[in-house]
Amino acid sequence: MKMKKTMKKAAALVLASMMLVGFTACGGSDSESKGDTIKIGANYELSGDVATYGQACTKGIEMAVAEINKDGGVNGKQVEVVKIDNKSDNNEAMSAATKLASKEGVSVMIGPATSGAFKATISAANQYKVPAITCSGTSDDITVKEDGSVQDYIYRLCYTDTLQGSKMAEFAAKKLDAKSAIVLADNSNDYSNGLAKAFEAKFKKDGGKVVSTETFTAQDKDFAPVLTKIKDKKADVIYLPGYYTECSLIIKQARDLGIDLPILGADGYDSPSMLETAGKDALKDVYFTNHYAADDKSDVVQNFVKAYKSANNDENPGAFETLGYDAAKFACDAIKRAGSAEPQKVAEALAATKDFKAVTGTLSIDKQHNPVKETVVLEFKDGVATFNTKL
Repeated sequence: MKMKKTMKKAAALVLASMMLVGFTACGGSDSESKGDTIKIGANYELSGDVATYGQACTKGIEMAVAEINKDGGVNGKQVEVVKIDNKSDNNEAMSAATKLASKEGVSVMIGPATSGAFKATISAANQYKVPAITCSGTSDDITVKEDGSVQDYIYRLCYTDTLQGSKMAEFAAKKLDAKSAIVLADNSNDYSNGLAKAFEAKFKKDGGKVVSTETFTAQDKDFAPVLTKIKDKKADVIYLPGYYTECSLIIKQARDLGIDLPILGADGYDSPSMLETAGKDALKDVYFTNHYAADDKSDVVQNFVKAYKSANNDENPGAFETLGYDAAKFACDAIKRAGSAEPQKVAEALAATKDFKAVTGTLSIDKQHNPVKETVVLEFKDGVATFNTKL
C-alpha cells in the first residue's frame, strides 16, 4: 500500500510539472527564464518583392544590437537577434510572428517593414502577449482596432500615412506654391491609397484644386496609358505615392513622355533602386516625405551616419537602416526601463516612452501607441536624396 501511494504521489508530481511547463508555454515568451540572453525577434522581408526594405531594417537592427552588447548589454544580459525571412509574403509574416512569439522566447518583435505584412502579425502579438514594433509601417490603422481602441501590444516608431500625406500637401502649397495637383495612386494597396486620400484632403482644405485622380496597379510595367491621359492636364504638381518598384518606372516613363512637373512621393521612394531604374535626370524635381536625412546637420544624425559609414564601406544609411537601428534601441531602452525582459512589462514600458532620443527624431509615444515626431522632406539632386526641410 505504501509503495502504491508513493508511486501515485510521484506520478502526480510529474503530471503537475508537465502541466506547469505547458501553461508556461501557452502564456507566451518568458525570456528571463531562458539563459543569459535577451531575445529580440526580427520578422523581415529578406527576400521577395520588397527585400530592399527588410534587408535595410535588419541591417540597422543588427548594428544597434552590436553597439548595445559592446556596451554591456541590457540589465546585465547580452541581446540576441532572432531573424526570420517572411519572403515579402503576408502569410509567411504571420507564421514568422507566431514562431517568434510562441517558440523562440522573444521579449519583443520588430517588423515586418510594410504595413500589410505587419498587420498580418498583429493577431500573434495579441494572442501570445508579446509586443511588436513597426518602425516603417505607416498605415493609420496599425495601432488601433476597428472600434478605435488601442492595440495593447502594437507600437509604431514612424509617422502615419495621414501625417505624411498631409505634410506633403503642406509642402506642395507652401514651398512649391502649388495651386493645383494631379494624384496618381496604386489602387492595389492601402499604403498608396491612404497617402493619396490624406494628401488630397489637406491640399483641398488649404485651397488647392485636384484636377485629376488616376490609378495604377502594382507590378505593372507599362504606364503609358495613364501617363498619356494626364500629360495635357493643367497642374502644378503630381502626387505619386507608392513603392519604389513601380514609382521609379512611372517617373522614368513620365519624363520620357515630356511630363516635367514636380513629382511628389512618400517614404516608399527610399531605395537605391529609384536611381538605378529612373536615372538621375528623371529624378530632377522629385521630392518625398521621409523619416530622416543623412545630411541633416544635427549631432545625433551625424554621429550615427559616421558610425554606419565606418562599418559599411563608407555607404550612407537610408531611412530604413536608420529606422531599424532606432527600433532596436527603442526596444532595448524599454527593456532597461522595465527592469525585465518579460514581454508584458516591456509592453508597458514602450507605452510609457517619453522623449526618447532617436536618430529619426526625439519622440514620445501617445495614447494610440504612435510617436509624436517631425517629418523630413527630401529632394533628389543629381540622383542623390538630399535634405530639403522639416515639417
